[in-house]
Amino acid sequence: MNEIDRRDFLKASLTASAAATLAAMAPSSRAAEPPAAGGEFLELRAYRLRPGAPHALLDGYLERSLIPALNARGVGAVGVFTEPDSKEGPAVWVLIAHPSLESAASVAASLNTDPAVQASGGDYLTLPTKEEPAYDRIDSWLFLPFSGLPRLAVPALARERRPRIFEMRTYESYSELKALKKVAMFNAGEIALMQELGLSPVFYGQALLGRDLPQLTYLLCSPDMETHKRNWAAFGAHPAWVRLKNDPQYADTVSKITSRFLVPAGYSQI
Repeated sequence: MNEIDRRDFLKASLTASAAATLAAMAPSSRAAEPPAAGGEFLELRAYRLRPGAPHALLDGYLERSLIPALNARGVGAVGVFTEPDSKEGPAVWVLIAHPSLESAASVAASLNTDPAVQASGGDYLTLPTKEEPAYDRIDSWLFLPFSGLPRLAVPALARERRPRIFEMRTYESYSELKALKKVAMFNAGEIALMQELGLSPVFYGQALLGRDLPQLTYLLCSPDMETHKRNWAAFGAHPAWVRLKNDPQYADTVSKITSRFLVPAGYSQI
């Protein structure tokens, strides 16, 4: 299979997989609609590392090769984060906001065959031995953004290069309809309330492809942990949240919550 065929195959596969996922969802829920004009598809990667392994080689590739190549292809700010207190082993997380499914497919198919990427990332791409890999494995997810936040929101703290922390939360559901209901619950008021209370949401995504489906994931930004905890406490006590939480239509929408606190890499654009 030549490079053009491979790119077309990946594009068709991504499009078909996303379309099948959307078609299987409840037609009555607006949570399942594709992004409106100007919306995005979000790609989240976890580069899993061996315990104790350095990731300077991976950082060099992400900073000098991947991010510049993505930006040149019309992808905006790219986030790179580490998880200091990970319970699943060390990982480097990368968040990419694609303007279309075609962008996601073309990046997966062709970016590392770009001569400029190969020149700047040669040490990473052409490791001579498997004994000291740049990473162990890569997990990836493709997300449909919520209608309440259809585009990735780069927080002011990131734009101003100020200190910041992030909390990434993943909500798994025991059924696909319950997962859709939780998305609807966010769009019905949770997103607006988090924005109002200074939790600075970066994205909310309904997972189309990846592990642990059905699930949704979102990312919040704060200047420090104390501020983050204070804003979360205000959210939990707010009458608008209490009303949503006690609304019977949203009962039992989440079966498992995973929270990760992330720190941006020095070269992260988020």
